Amino acid sequence: MRVGIIGAGLGGVACAVNLARAGLHDVEVFEQADGPGGVWWANTYPGCEVDVDSQVYSYSFLPHDWTRTHAGQEEVQRYVERVIDHFGVRDRIRFGVRVAEVCWDARSRTYRLGTSAGEAGPFDLVVSCVGMLSNPAVPAWPGLDGFGGPVFHTSSFDHSVDLRGARVALVGTGSTACQLAPRLAEVAAHLDVYQREAGYVLPKRARDFTLEERERYRRRPLARRVDRYRLWHAATKATRAFTVDSPEQERIRAYHARFLARTVEDPAVRAALTPAHPYGCKRPVFASDFYPLFNRPDVRLVPHAVERVTPGGLVAADGVERPADVIVLATGFQASRYLAGLEVRGPGGRTLHEVWGDEPAAFLGMTVAGFPNFAMTYGPNTNGGWSIVAQLERQSEVVVRMARRLARARRPAVLDTRPAVAAWYDRAVQRGLHRRRDASEAGCHTYFRAPTGKNVTQWPYSHLSYLAATKVLPPLGLTRSA
Repeated sequence: MRVGIIGAGLGGVACAVNLARAGLHDVEVFEQADGPGGVWWANTYPGCEVDVDSQVYSYSFLPHDWTRTHAGQEEVQRYVERVIDHFGVRDRIRFGVRVAEVCWDARSRTYRLGTSAGEAGPFDLVVSCVGMLSNPAVPAWPGLDGFGGPVFHTSSFDHSVDLRGARVALVGTGSTACQLAPRLAEVAAHLDVYQREAGYVLPKRARDFTLEERERYRRRPLARRVDRYRLWHAATKATRAFTVDSPEQERIRAYHARFLARTVEDPAVRAALTPAHPYGCKRPVFASDFYPLFNRPDVRLVPHAVERVTPGGLVAADGVERPADVIVLATGFQASRYLAGLEVRGPGGRTLHEVWGDEPAAFLGMTVAGFPNFAMTYGPNTNGGWSIVAQLERQSEVVVRMARRLARARRPAVLDTRPAVAAWYDRAVQRGLHRRRDASEAGCHTYFRAPTGKNVTQWPYSHLSYLAATKVLPPLGLTRSA
């Protein structure tokens, strides 16, 4: 029973570890980067940290002694390294090897991988763990290639560029931009923040854990579990605000208005930072130090989308050219284009992208009918269960059960998805989104939606609901034939 895993981020590591814990050791992990961690290896921009509480940003099978309520990039990266070494799976990871193609061999009922190091395989089961945030969204602005200074995306932050005394243009006001902007303002001579559309930014209250708190968690594991449960419960209640006509929606919009009024002095800037859509239409941002930036004389909000770039600056939708020495793109990722850099070819030569078109969908966000013995983590409609680490862990458990079902067969077997069950599941998810997250249908700019308008990224319910789905539904949706 050979398993091939593509990606050594949090999803790939969860799969490799849980397969090892289940006694399945013939596993090979392919990672294009030189180290593990996925987004936490790639994203090293100043201020990078998790948005959810650290206590729930770890696997249940290996808690961690976090130093902060919201861990920074370096600490998360160290945690991933610790997990790999603790469970002895480092020797199964091939770093610096990119997988471009996954091809089904009907005769052997296995997959072969086309990699940057040559062909690999055969594999009885292949799991794509490339994630949802691995393809940067780089705008196609006229003139961008002719800009006279450095230009880089936050996912490949250029630390060699000296920003001291520079005029910096930061494009974007999502979570990454809100984490990065205060750090840029500390060194730049002037910072322009370009905002296409205002979003909800709420206080984060991140801080270091005290030594007493950390000692309490070390000495009393039950206290850690109780706090994890308390955080999960609070997060589940908070998702009620994503329904437009809910009392929770009204309360959080009033809370945001008070926070904005308390932290931004200029009424015109406050107005420009006020969202015109309901809370939850796009991803909420948590950052306590973003709004106060605009009280500084050397920081300017440009509440317009960028339309073109000149050799010396940027021209926004208001027609004004503003000078810049460096452009930093906090423009997010192509989240709705799942597996964009990977060609998965199933029986008959069909590709996964041909089957999907512009509307990717998957049973449990993991498997697609007609592509046997293939699964993915962080697939369609699995985001939004609060801690993605927990979602990935549930998916890795499904992978283990798939591997065991295939291993029990006396000869090479096929495990495929029932089309009717997959279609029912997709309809149920979309109904849940409409009922419980109708704020996302308000028409704002968001990565949640495919070009057709269908929400292809978000999970409508709590993590507990997803846990139940992964325990109950696989026997109904996955069928094995010898």
